[in-house]
Amino acid sequence: MLSDATIAQITQRGVKEIISREEFIELLKSGKSLRLKMGFDPSRPDIHLGHVVGLRKLRQLQELGHQVILIVGDWTAQIGDPSGQSATRPMLTHEEVTANAESYLRQFFTVVDQQRTQVMWQSEWFGKFTLADVIPLTSRFTVAQFLERDDFAKRFQEHRPIAITELLYPLLQAYDSVMIESDVEFGGTDQMFNLLVGRELQGMMGQKRQQCFLMPILVGTDGVQKMSKSLDNYVGVEEPPDDMFGKLMSIPDEQIIPYFELLTDAPQKQLEELARDLSSQTTNPMDAKKDLANQITAAFHGQQAADGARDNFERVVQGRDLPEEIPEFSLDQLGDGSLPQLSRLLVSTGLASSNAAAKRLISQRAVELVRTSGESYTFSSDSPGDSPGLAIQSGDVIKVGKRRFLRLI
Repeated sequence: MLSDATIAQITQRGVKEIISREEFIELLKSGKSLRLKMGFDPSRPDIHLGHVVGLRKLRQLQELGHQVILIVGDWTAQIGDPSGQSATRPMLTHEEVTANAESYLRQFFTVVDQQRTQVMWQSEWFGKFTLADVIPLTSRFTVAQFLERDDFAKRFQEHRPIAITELLYPLLQAYDSVMIESDVEFGGTDQMFNLLVGRELQGMMGQKRQQCFLMPILVGTDGVQKMSKSLDNYVGVEEPPDDMFGKLMSIPDEQIIPYFELLTDAPQKQLEELARDLSSQTTNPMDAKKDLANQITAAFHGQQAADGARDNFERVVQGRDLPEEIPEFSLDQLGDGSLPQLSRLLVSTGLASSNAAAKRLISQRAVELVRTSGESYTFSSDSPGDSPGLAIQSGDVIKVGKRRFLRLI
């Protein structure tokens, strides 16, 4: 028998909504080994901490004896889920989907127990589909029902295109639930419509309807929008310890408690005390963030690496020292022997993703030159020669932001 405390931990912490909560609790108490569905479209190769919120809940239920069924959406990824999008997504090739899936699976199992997970690919059933299978499936729902979905409704009202293939996406995801006889499906709140379609389709086809477990959307490091790679406000699960720790230290103070609740096992009572201390200013938010960053970094890299990342942060970011190890870049690789524009140098060395990004960093005065003597200068121009005293010399270190360094030789 599960205790009330365990049930509360599963159904309340890190949970936005359960449809239906009462039915789900009944299933938990029944002793049945539940089939927990988590589907993903490998449209991108990486997992960030926003995904980890749901994965941690799967792991909790695995430890109670329940079975995770991970569905690789190799068909739906080629359509593109329109969730939250203002335009039709481009289709991916099968090769792109497969490469992304391999990376995703590796990262998925940093949180979820691989030994208690069954991985299934949609192509196992959709690969046999013909038009004769698709037509009856589409007849079960109306266009009006699908236009109730927020992103479809908005685009329809604004006369933006909605591809017929996108209308198929919720149907295909719903059919996955039928094929594996899902008891519970997990997804973010932006996936509610898709999960409910699966619940309805199961009922139409004579199955017991799945429960819909909706996870809260993790706010990114900017403290405003949901964590996303495209918004560059994410923390990837495979980022090096120093980068992971440093990014977590950049979150706004008001996100300290939500991050603790969604991404750590810190006891709820302890978090309530911390929230009171932060509110009364008896605890320094910097200290709380260091504890948070240490716990999360340790979960993915081990305690020793997390402690090293904390030491590095305190020495480099707070103490403004240089890291002990700095990668090197030879200016000879640029080929022409002349001093390049700073934006070109940043892109060539990988310190910026594009010329536009490099120029933005320079205009924000986020690029420094640190001499071997310890003196530092901030660039104010795209041409190093335009900034007095900033002619680049061998041994100089280029610093971008607080955490990226490169020694020029």
